[in-house]
Amino acid sequence: MIPRFLLLSTLATLPLHAAGEYPPFKSPGDAGTRGAAIQRTMGLLDATAIEKRTAVRVLFYGQSITEQVWWQGVKEDLAKRFPFARLEVENRAIGGHSSQLLVKTAEADLYPFQPDLVIFHVYGAHDKYEDIIRRIRERTTAEVLMATDHVGAKDPLDEPTDAAQLKPDQWNPWMNYSFLPATAKKYGCELLPVRDLWKSYLRENKLEPRALLKDDVHLNDHGNFLMTEIVKSVLLPLPVGPDERAKGMVREHALTAASWQEGRLAFEFEGNRVDAVFGGAVEGDAAGETGLTIDGKAPAEIRQLFTFTRTAGYSGTNWPCLLRVQRGPAQLQDEEWTVTLANASDDYKSFLFSLTGSKTGPDGVGSAGKKFVSKSGRIVIEPDDWNLQFCRKTFGRKLEEGFRITWRSIPQWNPKLAATGTLVQGLANGKHTLVLTGAAMQKAGLTALRVHRPPFPQTEDPAADASASR
Repeated sequence: MIPRFLLLSTLATLPLHAAGEYPPFKSPGDAGTRGAAIQRTMGLLDATAIEKRTAVRVLFYGQSITEQVWWQGVKEDLAKRFPFARLEVENRAIGGHSSQLLVKTAEADLYPFQPDLVIFHVYGAHDKYEDIIRRIRERTTAEVLMATDHVGAKDPLDEPTDAAQLKPDQWNPWMNYSFLPATAKKYGCELLPVRDLWKSYLRENKLEPRALLKDDVHLNDHGNFLMTEIVKSVLLPLPVGPDERAKGMVREHALTAASWQEGRLAFEFEGNRVDAVFGGAVEGDAAGETGLTIDGKAPAEIRQLFTFTRTAGYSGTNWPCLLRVQRGPAQLQDEEWTVTLANASDDYKSFLFSLTGSKTGPDGVGSAGKKFVSKSGRIVIEPDDWNLQFCRKTFGRKLEEGFRITWRSIPQWNPKLAATGTLVQGLANGKHTLVLTGAAMQKAGLTALRVHRPPFPQTEDPAADASASR
């Protein structure tokens, strides 16, 4: 089932406005219990002190609504309230890309970022929406704040809201009052009832839905103000702390001198990511180079420990020319990849391309409509993963002949840390043995290993992206 909105704008440049310019947002009485499912993240922020600046990653993801300027107000509020946290806040939303497309772009944008908190909203097919949430739960330890839709210009304020009575053909009510609450409960996510809070604000201030919009759906200055205030209202530490599921997702294992045997540390764990925790400050490259193996293999030999960055955007936009690039059967390496386009038809239903790796060299030629497997076996591109036709239709211009599309294959491990950070991530979520050799980290004050174990078992093998069959 596909909703009525296809968002094509990227309205992310509106100015922020002072709260005093608009009627204040009044959080309802149940706000004290809201946010229970994101308390691991809020606890990290709240416990941060000047002597121990905790790193916290927050990712905004979705479409043009998420791109709009309201997210910057949320970012600024977090930085003001938690000044000692090492906040890493990114917005990787892509206007116009519904869940059917984001389910592919998330492979580069979302899971490799390994956020502590994902603030998520997207329109589109409900099954693809659930695929994204499920994969977050299978591949990361991120907490998820799922936002319901705000009120569009044509949405009635008295729409039905009884989940038991709603059917998918009542698309907006069904999504917001049946599907999204059920999905949040199934995957242990926090549901932010934007739609209900938006309605309350409109009623309290005797406003029509269009008063907060610049068209039928996108937010104007007033709407951006309200969205900022609504999201801020849930990002609060609560006395209850994280729930049991969140406590089990990330565990810290203390190390002592006895943990090392002749400069070697063997550590068995269950999860997909391990962070090194150092006591006190580590200056420069004090940690030095440390040998690292996983299950008896060097990281460079493990396929899932390489990932891809988002591909370059269609000229002048952030819309990726390829929604997804997949790993072939051959082992990747750290390098840049370039696709060069040629002989493209005006609508991009037909084109040729060549692929080159910065280390691999020329790696094959392909054409639109056909599965491509590079000569090295490192890269696979499915016909449906090209985004050129959509971009051409939306932006009304064609790329120049010989346009180059670039991306990188990058490693997801770091055996040389100067401070607390991730040693390895992207493993299959299961049992592993990590071995560190060399005394550099021990001398630099490695005090613990922090293990991340996603709460849901994997239903897909992250190392088996694509077969080499053409």
